[in-house]
Amino acid sequence: MNAPAVQRRTLRVLTASQILGGVGVASGIAVGGLLAADLHGSATAAGLAQACSTIGAALLALPLARLMSRRGRRPGLATGYALGLTGAVCVLVAAQAHALWLLLVGMLLFGGGTTSNQQARYAATDLAIPTRRGRTLAIVVWATTVGAVTGPNLADPGARLADAIGLRHLAGSFLFSLVAFGLAAGTLLLTLRPDPLLTARAVSPGSAAGPASRLPLGAALRLVTASPTGLLGLAAVVVSHTVMVGVMVMTPVHMGEHGATLRVVGLVIGVHILGMYAFSPAVGWLADRFGRVPVVLAGALILLTATGVAGTAPEQGSAQLGVGLFLLGTGWSCGLVAGSTLLTESVPAAARPGVQGSTDLLMGLVAGLGGLAAGPVVAGPGYPMLNLLAALVVLPLVVLALGLVRSGGAPTGSGGPAPAPGVVAGEVS
Repeated sequence: MNAPAVQRRTLRVLTASQILGGVGVASGIAVGGLLAADLHGSATAAGLAQACSTIGAALLALPLARLMSRRGRRPGLATGYALGLTGAVCVLVAAQAHALWLLLVGMLLFGGGTTSNQQARYAATDLAIPTRRGRTLAIVVWATTVGAVTGPNLADPGARLADAIGLRHLAGSFLFSLVAFGLAAGTLLLTLRPDPLLTARAVSPGSAAGPASRLPLGAALRLVTASPTGLLGLAAVVVSHTVMVGVMVMTPVHMGEHGATLRVVGLVIGVHILGMYAFSPAVGWLADRFGRVPVVLAGALILLTATGVAGTAPEQGSAQLGVGLFLLGTGWSCGLVAGSTLLTESVPAAARPGVQGSTDLLMGLVAGLGGLAAGPVVAGPGYPMLNLLAALVVLPLVVLALGLVRSGGAPTGSGGPAPAPGVVAGEVS
């Protein structure tokens, strides 16, 4: 079997599905909190809706990872998008029925689209050579850029479409999510053949299969945290995602309370998502060239800067908020790309699907709790306090990364960190 040819085809298919999935996720995320606040009349409901989406993505991460472990990436990723489509339908019905509880259920299922968008980054590494693993992972993260930047800017056209067909004003964006998720699932089912994970097993028998790929959550996390680089990778993914979600989901609500239009909100969130995805190939190259740990440290420092810029923006300071949210996305990109690569390399190949799913589960749950807490913080002490608390969450990551850099645990060179025990250098992953 020609593994390089399969890898090239895999990257093309994942790129197409990520663009579609990015439209689906970003269209809903941009207005989901606003719709919940409109139904309930409070910023707390906005944070709850966005937290449900994040928690839904987390809860689905491990089941979908186990499905992929048994049957391959194709059915697992497609199932996630199908669940996201179902969630978009629930949100549309909830908006018409003025049922906040159904909207929250819909946002939980909507998280399936996020899960597939996130776990596609691991599918890109199944057949990647170790010296290019960071760049390969980053290509798929980058592919989300087109859809993710387009999605928030569909908020205004979506509202006009909703008005034209008799839907609730803010619900129209979920029509775009519904269509995009359906197309993404169809693209994967029809064209992700042969399956990259199954091909990796065929090329390197035993390297990506077996009982270790079905690790329970606790065992998977113990395996990751057994090495300093694995612990840093896990911390980078969880902290970066939690800070990004907590600040991002409440920014549209904060802006709306101070008179920003849907168009301006969409532009700010679009700039934020541009920061998340547009520079990920450069982030991957830097991680391969100079090491994963320095890139994690850089991302943490960028996140600290982002919270300072966003947290000090004046009430009508949409431009400064845009800069802060752009930096927030860039810091997230560094943490996700370098952190995901670190944790993948820190465990034996057979354990990777289980570890990847467990990591995304923890990432989503912690970020969901952050989203839940963000609503009351903004409704009470305010948006500046939210950013201050986010900065405090980042500080331990800075300390951990600095410790590894000073101890020499941040090797440079294209290979990145040394493989974990039991992982043969140069194996197909």
